[in-house]
Amino acid sequence: MGIRFILMVNKQGQTRLAQYYEYLTLEERRALEGEIVRKCLARNEQQCSFVEHRTYKIVYRRYASLFFLVGVDNGENELAILEFIHLLVETMDRHFGNVCELDIMFHLEKAHFMLEEMVMNGCIVETSKANILTPIQLMDKAS
Repeated sequence: MGIRFILMVNKQGQTRLAQYYEYLTLEERRALEGEIVRKCLARNEQQCSFVEHRTYKIVYRRYASLFFLVGVDNGENELAILEFIHLLVETMDRHFGNVCELDIMFHLEKAHFMLEEMVMNGCIVETSKANILTPIQLMDKAS
């Protein structure tokens, strides 16, 4: 398995979306998120976007006021994960039109649905924006 978790966090360190692909108790999740968020937000823009933490490699990227953090196995390709983060942001941009923190907060189920279309059991299974967004557009038409 490659991806262990995906977090979307604002500049204040508040988690806006969390998706885990391995079992962790709520206490473990809360502690892990706090440690990782503090570590990543404390870094400046001149530092690289990869951080090792416990048994994970954290790949992160900041877009406007949101940080996208992905925890992966140590053997995972960091640049491929950066591309995945960019694809996720582009997909959300296409659907929401310049995605922002409020889009995630008010449409959390759609953000989770996009992630579920892209990642299954920690493996990236879909990279086509059209294929990711088609089911969401169909749901929007039906409602």
